[in-house]
Amino acid sequence: MQTVTVSRRVHITLPDYVYEALEQWADEQGRPTANLISFLVETAVLQAQKRGELPPQQKKPPEGQK
Repeated sequence: MQTVTVSRRVHITLPDYVYEALEQWADEQGRPTANLISFLVETAVLQAQKRGELPPQQKKPPEGQK
């Protein structure tokens, strides 16, 4: 049986200057702002896990996905 991975949506409120900085950063990378934010949050979680600030994931994502 194949495991289905589901992405979840969240709503956050950011100060204008933070959103504008993220928007500029994403534009420079040629990606949507939401995609950059998702990448940054995922990276922060993985780094916190490596530092022992969060317990490691119970399940690893399927190959090719982070």
